[in-house]
Amino acid sequence: MSEASDTQAVEREAMEYDVVIVGGGPAGLSAAIRLKKLAAEQGAEVSVALVEKGSEIGAHILSGAVIDPKALNELFPDWKAMGAPLETPVKRDKFVYLGPQGELDITWLPMPKFMLNHGNYIASLGNLCRWLAQQAEALGVEIYPGMAASELVFAEDGSVKGVVAGVFGIGKDGEPTGDYQPGVELLGKYTFIAEGVRGSLAKQLQAKFGLNEDREPQKFGIGIKELWQVPDENFEPGYVQHTLGWPLDDKTGGGSFMYHFGDNYVAIGFVVHLNYKNPWISPFDEFQRFKQHASIRPYLEGGKRIAYGARAITEGGLQSVPKLYFPGGALIGCSAGFVNVPRIKGSHNAMKTGMMAAETAFAAIQAGRAGDELVEYEAAYQASWVRKELHVVRNAKPLLARYGTVLGGMVLGGIDMTITNLLKGFSLFGTLKHGKNDAESTGLAKDYKPIVYPKPDNEISFDKLSSVFLSATNHDENQPAHLRLRDATVPINVNLPRFGEPARLYCPAGVYEVLYDEAGANPRFQINFQNCVHCKTCDIKDPSQNVVWTTPQGGDGPNYPNM
Repeated sequence: MSEASDTQAVEREAMEYDVVIVGGGPAGLSAAIRLKKLAAEQGAEVSVALVEKGSEIGAHILSGAVIDPKALNELFPDWKAMGAPLETPVKRDKFVYLGPQGELDITWLPMPKFMLNHGNYIASLGNLCRWLAQQAEALGVEIYPGMAASELVFAEDGSVKGVVAGVFGIGKDGEPTGDYQPGVELLGKYTFIAEGVRGSLAKQLQAKFGLNEDREPQKFGIGIKELWQVPDENFEPGYVQHTLGWPLDDKTGGGSFMYHFGDNYVAIGFVVHLNYKNPWISPFDEFQRFKQHASIRPYLEGGKRIAYGARAITEGGLQSVPKLYFPGGALIGCSAGFVNVPRIKGSHNAMKTGMMAAETAFAAIQAGRAGDELVEYEAAYQASWVRKELHVVRNAKPLLARYGTVLGGMVLGGIDMTITNLLKGFSLFGTLKHGKNDAESTGLAKDYKPIVYPKPDNEISFDKLSSVFLSATNHDENQPAHLRLRDATVPINVNLPRFGEPARLYCPAGVYEVLYDEAGANPRFQINFQNCVHCKTCDIKDPSQNVVWTTPQGGDGPNYPNM
């Protein structure tokens, strides 16, 4: 059933705005704020609505995060006086290569200055978004949290004219319950899609309008994060550490981050690039194993784990950025994928792209336009510091994938970024391609040995279910599962014999299980959608591309504090 037919079949109230924004992350909020500030500066009126599927702004935001304030400086030059929650400047920056027993400090390796973190701030990106939402509302932006945008609304000419948001009360059987609410059509002259990584509406738009044509496939990683509160003796405010190496092998990309900030908080996390081949890898368990390393465990001992979450990360970079505009709107932030992979940063780029889209949409509305293509946004991106930054690091991910962590990631990647930065974008490698998507990179189970992971000690390492509990995840059980299978037979008939059904391993929340009867036979596939933390990894990594992530009803999912 198409979005258009679904929309036509139900009578809904319609609310009209100049711009409708889907997603309350840094991109969507920055776009909303920029629109309202432009209107105030020029004595114009512009109406802006922003919908967010989380129960509140920030509830579904998860990032490291060391934040480059470059875009924030442009949006609010006086953000410090205004009380933006970037309270911990980076004071010490360390880059480490881990072996099974020890570590090698590689901070001294040559790399461009932009790779260093001095001048950046350690913070909760969720709290920054909460602050941005306060500024947006003060400017007159209408923000609707707990409202999932589940469908697109199309005009007769095929352009996007808005979204359907706030559908509640559909039962497990797909039929309306006594609590049914049909939702509302939020219609705009332009619609900005700022859903974050692998958003369901962005996927539909990319397919419908061919936005990925002549682009490399998008690449992804999974980032798993815990927030700890540690004793004074373990805490060094402003300390930033990144690692490569153990417990991952040289052919499996990824690494860790550890940031000390705020009230004795340590944000610690692990990223595994989803182009890994070995289907027996469990990113969650690699993270738990990593924390036991002799160089890492002392930072956490005596502390308390207070939050947990996971999120996919866009890693394709310059080569994978899709066409940014479509009839009636634009993709902004991680819906398009502007993360700088070697810097492990994207919020500044997300904010800037939201601001650029806002500027072009405002000019178009003032000129009397509506529902057409914002080609000026693409032109602004091409001339921006966002593209320049991505251009310099464009080969870091392909080099890592081709040559491994040591040669590709540390040596060739560092040299290429340094030379490319000095030569203002010229690289001896040209622009390398990614080739396969991450699902296609998955190898056969028979070609790899199953991995036996250590049992958690419940002091430093933990299991998935106790971790999900700390994410405060909740889904109303009386609704259709938002994790859908194109073919229900594939997990057992295809993925299990060929790949060992890796969904039970790559999911960081225990959503997917293969269950057997008492005799250890007759396997069946079970989806515990209530556990889902909305990381989207299943939609990306399933080797048969059989899992489709869709939005549950608004307000469901994790409720991240300080993440």
